Amino acid sequence: MFGKKSENKPQGRIDSLIGAGTRVEGSIHFTGGLRVDGEVKGSIHAADGASSSTLVLSEHARIEGAVSVAHLVTNGTVVGPVAVSESLEMQSKSRIVGDVEYAAIEMHQGAVIEGRLVHALPKPVELKLATSA
Repeated sequence: MFGKKSENKPQGRIDSLIGAGTRVEGSIHFTGGLRVDGEVKGSIHAADGASSSTLVLSEHARIEGAVSVAHLVTNGTVVGPVAVSESLEMQSKSRIVGDVEYAAIEMHQGAVIEGRLVHALPKPVELKLATSA
């Protein structure tokens, strides 16, 4: 009614889970959906070109490292830089300690960012035109 809703909503499917009480040390590269309920000491990156990649962090999740994904829905803690190419949703208990690069952001009351916010335009879709030779 008051504005156009974004069509770039995160997918609802979770392909991988790092459960509560689990601690992973090292970089994680994923496609699809990843939910973290535990702790990760290392970076988390969506595979290149994965515009449908979604990272979900529960209230008890803690990431110590860089995060680079298309969609991030967080209620947990990230200590490190965050780059979100499409949408970032920070729920009320979420906390990011580090710079945040985003295209669209939604922050609920109580969410905290300790760092710079840098708006980045979404990457344009490349069209390949067929040429006859």
